[in-house]
Amino acid sequence: MSDPAPERQEPSVRGLADLDELDALFAALSHRTRRAILVRLQAYGGAMTSGKIAEGMENTWQTTSRHLRLLQEAGLITAELHGRERIYRLTATPMKDALATWAARFPSDDSNDSNG
Repeated sequence: MSDPAPERQEPSVRGLADLDELDALFAALSHRTRRAILVRLQAYGGAMTSGKIAEGMENTWQTTSRHLRLLQEAGLITAELHGRERIYRLTATPMKDALATWAARFPSDDSNDSNG
């Protein structure tokens, strides 16, 4: 009778703690409406009132408000109150940093080419 195969140990995986942040980012970017809000904010110089954002949306204010909240929770926008109006501002740096960090984990196809 042969000995059972030794248990295979899981490799040590670095960076799993980053996945929660990336999950929030990718979840926020997964919906077309939220991506459209980010594009509109960028096109308007990075800041817009909630009313101006709502004007350009095809859905209800409640739905737009939920999208804005998810973008804010993911760190992609900030909001500040000016009188009775909220001003939303694009914060692209956290998105760029997170995406760059994620992409850097994976070598380019060129670096795996043994002919190179």
